[in-house]
Amino acid sequence: MIEHLLRHAARWLAAVPALLWLGSAADAGASPFADWAAIVVAGDHYDSDDNPSEGFDNARREVSRDLLRIGFSPANLVQFSLRPREYRSEKLLATRPNTIMSALTKVANRTSGGCLLYFSSHGSEDGLVVGNWIVPPRALAHLVDDTCAARPTVVIISACFSGAMLPPLKGANRMVLTAARRDRTSFGCGQSDRYPYFDQRVLESWGGVSNFADLGRRAQACVAAREKRERLAPPSEPQLWIGRQAAASLPAWR
Repeated sequence: MIEHLLRHAARWLAAVPALLWLGSAADAGASPFADWAAIVVAGDHYDSDDNPSEGFDNARREVSRDLLRIGFSPANLVQFSLRPREYRSEKLLATRPNTIMSALTKVANRTSGGCLLYFSSHGSEDGLVVGNWIVPPRALAHLVDDTCAARPTVVIISACFSGAMLPPLKGANRMVLTAARRDRTSFGCGQSDRYPYFDQRVLESWGGVSNFADLGRRAQACVAAREKRERLAPPSEPQLWIGRQAAASLPAWR
């Protein structure tokens, strides 16, 4: 009798890893973000004084980790870096406008859910720094229009003057969050900063919220509090737009 029970116990224990794997796969498949297309872009690797910096790649890596944690599929999330050869194990694409457009088009074509675009880089009043290029606001809007169309879409841009990207990106189906208003810089792009301030506040906000709208509001409040505490002026004033359809249709992750 004891041997019989031991044999059954051994079989059950052997099956535990498989059961756990099946449970994890089922959970991933049940995620409302499992069929979303996503790109996360580190647009530069120098600080504001032209010193080498890991800040943007650190933000890219950690944001991607959190997206996977809330249910995005690894197969549908593409990361970009200016130095993909430095991070070979991360399977990155090079940060170039044409490469980003091609990859986003490809992943959008094989998914039917929403879209998420996250950029961490420098910015100017003319647009977003993407490698050796400046991407003007309307060019980024065309990229989103052509690839994501009417799908629920979240665009987060961590860069100085990124509020300039907001007007052409607005849409009923979109949420857009920028690190600063159109005529303001953001902070924390120095060589010693692990992340830009805005990226850090986004990363710190994930655990306390359950949807992108609340993430945006929490990040805004956290940035304002830090800038006030450290007496940074003028304040960057992150901008948040949530379209009517987006407000009703963007899923929660818990």
